[in-house]
Amino acid sequence: MTNLATEMTQWRRDLHRYPEVGFEETRTAAFVAGILRGFGLDVATGIGGTGVVGTLKRGTSNRAIALRADMDALRITETTGADYASETRGTMHACGHDGHTAMLLGAAKMLAEEGGFDGTIRFLFQPAEEWGQGALAMLGDGLMERFPFDEVYGLHNMPGLPVGHFETRPGPIMSAEDIFEITLTGQGGHASSPQWGREVMVPACALVMDLQTIVSRRIAPTATAVVSITELLTDGTRNALPGHARILGDARSFSPEVSQQIETEMRRMAEGIATQYGVEAQVRYEREFVPTINDPDLSQAMMQAAAPVSVATDTRPQPMTGSEDFARFLSHVPGCFAFIGNGAESAPLHAPGYDFNDAALWHGAQVHAAIARARLPSA
Repeated sequence: MTNLATEMTQWRRDLHRYPEVGFEETRTAAFVAGILRGFGLDVATGIGGTGVVGTLKRGTSNRAIALRADMDALRITETTGADYASETRGTMHACGHDGHTAMLLGAAKMLAEEGGFDGTIRFLFQPAEEWGQGALAMLGDGLMERFPFDEVYGLHNMPGLPVGHFETRPGPIMSAEDIFEITLTGQGGHASSPQWGREVMVPACALVMDLQTIVSRRIAPTATAVVSITELLTDGTRNALPGHARILGDARSFSPEVSQQIETEMRRMAEGIATQYGVEAQVRYEREFVPTINDPDLSQAMMQAAAPVSVATDTRPQPMTGSEDFARFLSHVPGCFAFIGNGAESAPLHAPGYDFNDAALWHGAQVHAAIARARLPSA
């Protein structure tokens, strides 16, 4: 235990020192592939760009499961002051993907050396989770055909949850994320003479306020949804009225029906504002992340497998409105996504002072190995 925990810490800190953003994880992928080959796994690289798949077989069963980790970092400048802090300016592992990768490598070593299962385990090291594109890229590169599996499992660290604690829930656990951009086009002009043009600042502000009523007045109170405006950009200046405005943001939901309703209402409101103010409106609406929906039976199986190797296991009472690329795998096979504690004092995810808690590595590796053995039991 001590030696593997030390190794995982070394791996994690090396990955932390050299972060790479989505689809640029060349060093990370080579690092992962080299370690997996050292354990005797069959390794394929370049899956979906920079993805890595390690395969470990034991026994005679035809069943296969997948365990997944994400590898990419974020364009955030680190402020932790750690001696292993990022050496790539403006990029850091601010979501713990360095820890996710290290603990899955630890599980691979544990399972390769100790066995205790009958079947095939696919170790998926995914690129570009933060962009919501990495899982799609791997699937588009023939992942399911080249490396088939029947179930898939993933873990993510959770700041605020004590180290050693495990939680998941059946059904929806993380939301979809839709991104949108609404463009208003009119005629700008001098701030002293608004009557001579068709400026877009007033209609843009009116539309921002109208969009807030989608959730409060158009979505059923029993459905969970969020519509957030994150940017309002114009070509105006202090004494010039803008003729062009862009409203950007994202929407969260847990069902395709609610997502579609948000888009429909958004388009209707944009068209209405454009007519009212005599400007033109265009709406671009894209579905970047789909909802993460856990299989009820496999959620229970993962909870039971995690219990003996965790300090505590809990059923998460409510889903999160954060989003996760792991959902794309669940669109193909059943599985479960779960959280492990990063400590009560952890900085939030995506914060410049965040760091993965090395004390959580052993717990994560143990949970990965436990669910693999539970779902691929030895004769």
